[in-house]
Amino acid sequence: MDKNVTVSVKGLLVAGLVLLALAVAYLLGGNGSTPAAQAAAPEEGAVAAARTVTMTGSGEATAVPDQVVFDVSVRMMRPELEDALDESNRTMEKVLDALEAQGVARKDIQTTGLEMNPVYDYPRYSAPVLKGYRVTQRAAVLVTELKSAGKAVTAAVNSGGNAVRVGDIRLKIGDPEAALAKARTQAVEEATRKAQEYADATGQELGAVMTLREVEETSQSAIDQQGLMYGEVAAYAARDMASLPIQAGRADLGVDVQVVWELAD
Repeated sequence: MDKNVTVSVKGLLVAGLVLLALAVAYLLGGNGSTPAAQAAAPEEGAVAAARTVTMTGSGEATAVPDQVVFDVSVRMMRPELEDALDESNRTMEKVLDALEAQGVARKDIQTTGLEMNPVYDYPRYSAPVLKGYRVTQRAAVLVTELKSAGKAVTAAVNSGGNAVRVGDIRLKIGDPEAALAKARTQAVEEATRKAQEYADATGQELGAVMTLREVEETSQSAIDQQGLMYGEVAAYAARDMASLPIQAGRADLGVDVQVVWELAD
């Protein structure tokens, strides 16, 4: 009796081990597929991913600035704040009228700042004494025709006397996208040419473009500024010149692209 019980227990243990082994094999096999088949899948994916070619290209275009931007400010000091503000407003209106007479539209003039500050004297060994209030108004002016820019600057300065200052005169390209379009075309053509050379060298053919990305867009920050180094121009300086000599110079624009092609079978 004891012998039979011992045999039955051993049989149950063997059966349990067999079932456990089958369960483990099922889980590892992935519904009947073998580990070897599963290991092959990443290799096939890697081969598919390798069937591409990635290349970069650069394009450049030169544009001539055709617009001018400058800042104009009106500084007025009076004993009373209200008087300083009123006088500043009247002077700025004269500036705007003078610019409009030179063909500058009101929509191309943007207010950029308004400051109202008390001004003190600081005598030795005594408390500060209030002298009055200084009001400063600032505006950014866009001149859409380069040939009118010099006269516009001079007119703005002369319209308000010594209270008017003009500064930060800079050149601008009115339509940079037109030049950048040429640079982008050159960049894609260069990338395509290089990719085709690699495909020919390896006996393959370029397929469809999978992705195209503009990596970087650059412009020449230091435009040729001969005749543009004016800084701040005061009224007394502008009275002696009919108009400021502004030269356009040129600006070089650049684009880099990255293109990925599928290699045809």
